[in-house]
Amino acid sequence: MTRPPLEVPRLRRVPRQARSRERLARMLDAAEALLVSEGPAALTTTRVAAAAGVSVGSLYQYLPDKEAIAEALANRYLAEFEGLMDSLAEEASAAPERWGDPVGRLVDAFAARYRERPGYLALWFGREMSPGLREADRENKAALAGRLLAVLRTLGAGEDASLRTAAHAGVLIADALLQEAFRSDPGGEEALIGEAKRVLRLYLADVLASG
Repeated sequence: MTRPPLEVPRLRRVPRQARSRERLARMLDAAEALLVSEGPAALTTTRVAAAAGVSVGSLYQYLPDKEAIAEALANRYLAEFEGLMDSLAEEASAAPERWGDPVGRLVDAFAARYRERPGYLALWFGREMSPGLREADRENKAALAGRLLAVLRTLGAGEDASLRTAAHAGVLIADALLQEAFRSDPGGEEALIGEAKRVLRLYLADVLASG
C-alpha cells in the first residue's frame, strides 16, 4: 500500500483539515521549486517560508528545519513512485497481453517520472543525504521490489521465494543505471536507458529460467 505523502518521521504536526493540508502542500511546492532552481542548500526554513508566502512560524508547525523539509519532499516523491508501480501492476493484471516487454514498460515509466520530477533528481543527486533520506530510499527500493514482484507474478512468474530477492536486485540495477543516465543528461541519456533495459531483461530472463 502506498504510504501517505505527508507521513514523514520529522513532521512536527500532521495536518487534519483540508485547509491545513493545502497549506502544507503549498509549502512543499515552494520547497520543490527552490530545490530545482538552486539545489538542496536552498531548503532553509526562511527561504521556503518566503517562497510559500507564509510566516516562518507557520512553516515551523510542520517542518522544523532543513532536514525535515528535505525528508517531506523525499516522502512525497517516493509515494508517487510507489503509486506508479501500483498502477503498472494493476495494468499488467488487467491486460497482460499488452505487456510483451514488461522491462521496457517499467523502465520507460520510471524514466518519464524522472523527467517530470526534476526535484527528485536534485534531492538524490545532492551531497546532503541525511540518514533519514538514506533510510527512506532503502525502504522505497524494498517497496518497489515488492511491486515488481507483483508484476512478474501477474505475467506468469512462479512463487519461488528467491524471486523476491531477484526483484529487489532488479530494482537496484535499474535504479543505478537510470540515475547515471540522468546525471549525464537532464533528459536521460538514451543509450544508458537502453542498457538498463537490456541488462534487466537478461538478468530477469536468467532468474526466471533457473527458477
